[in-house]
Amino acid sequence: MMIERLIAGVALLSLAGCGVDERPAQTARAVAPEPAYVVAIPVPKPTPLPANRAPRALEASIGQLVREFSGVAGVAVRAVDDGWTVEASGRRLLPQQSVSKLWVAMTILDQRDSGRLRLDDEVSLTPADLTVFHQPTAYLVKGGIWNTTVGDLLFRALTQSDNTANDRLLTLAGGPSAVRSFIERKQLGDIRFGPGERLLQAKTAGLTWDQSMSVGNTFSLMRARLDPAVRAAAMQAYIDNPPDGAAPLAIADALARLARGELLSETSTRLLISTLESSKTGRARLKAGAAPGWTLAHKTGTGQELGRRNAGFNDVGLLTAPDGRRYSVAVMIGDTQRPMRDRQQLIQAVAATVTGYRGPTIASNDADAPES
Repeated sequence: MMIERLIAGVALLSLAGCGVDERPAQTARAVAPEPAYVVAIPVPKPTPLPANRAPRALEASIGQLVREFSGVAGVAVRAVDDGWTVEASGRRLLPQQSVSKLWVAMTILDQRDSGRLRLDDEVSLTPADLTVFHQPTAYLVKGGIWNTTVGDLLFRALTQSDNTANDRLLTLAGGPSAVRSFIERKQLGDIRFGPGERLLQAKTAGLTWDQSMSVGNTFSLMRARLDPAVRAAAMQAYIDNPPDGAAPLAIADALARLARGELLSETSTRLLISTLESSKTGRARLKAGAAPGWTLAHKTGTGQELGRRNAGFNDVGLLTAPDGRRYSVAVMIGDTQRPMRDRQQLIQAVAATVTGYRGPTIASNDADAPES
């Protein structure tokens, strides 16, 4: 197919000489409790970026990938240090799904920076906190209550895309309004934040949320009993006006600003990026298309399916070259009937085009089931 020909045949880019960041990559396997002496370190005010021209070959390749994909998709690539941007349909609001966990994490870390909370603050979860779809923490709440920390929930939400961990953090932060306030205060642009996993997923399916849906596969069973016309209408309404919609261009810009230290303190910035480098989801997305030696810090998002139709199949993150050059990338598929393999290959092709990778791509259902 065209995506495979582009990876194999187009002269992919090395992007050499686009600026160097010599800082070593950060790696995190877990979030340890914060010692009492850790404080938020202020980040110096960033200097204006040079107005460099984006590589024309990259513009052409990204545009062709989006044009030839069968469905609604958008891509944005931003050079973190050089300031240029490439986008194709990058201004269209597309469903984020679990990509929105980024904004919850940033809101929590912003509150940490202001002294409102600490990562080693204790948090309790009960069955009333359970959500839907991917929630490994549900097994830990079987006894009726599970005690953990803010830092542990943050790690689980970002690296495992655990919906219950994320929604508990959302409650702790002050609810959706607190996240929307953070997005507005930091001027992140066209990024919406929805009502939380339970209400968002129930409405997308055509259901009204009830907490009993959080137990086992109850949600899926109740969804399957709905009139197909009700489900189709609900999904169409979600696609037409996603409450969690965001423009790929806005997400890429936000990630670039995060990497430059413009959104959080230095300690919180390093913590967030290193945690995203430990993400276990989406092995067959950006990670599979990146050239050897590049580092990826990313967050995936996978929405519901109805028949062959999928609403929300995404991967966004920071790609760092071996020499330190950094690029924020957002690939979002908002509506398509193409199989998962084709969706994976589009995301892989973008990463391959940015990093200059000519190797084989892979396709796998591993870790690509609905997260949210």
